[in-house]
Amino acid sequence: MASTKEAVLTDKAPKPLPGIYSQAIKANGMHQCIKNLKAILEAAGTTLEKVVKVNVFLSSMDDFAKMNEIYMTYWGDVKPCRTCVAVKTLPLNTDVEIECTAVL
Repeated sequence: MASTKEAVLTDKAPKPLPGIYSQAIKANGMHQCIKNLKAILEAAGTTLEKVVKVNVFLSSMDDFAKMNEIYMTYWGDVKPCRTCVAVKTLPLNTDVEIECTAVL
């Protein structure tokens, strides 16, 4: 799983302002994915602890053990139901994508 920070740039989306922001950033793989999820949940008025279902999409099942190791650090003793599948490709060639359902 990636643990680097890399700017993503495509001509298929509006160009960012030079030196101001990037279109997107690939950063810290699974850790960053969960941090983003946490921020979105908090903006909606809920938390990771109220997540009841998680779907994890990996670009390679070779990353399953590492993903699982990181995943376990973010939830306590009662973890949400989870599905993990490998997909051929993910948007922007990232290695992981997570979607979840949480109680508000």
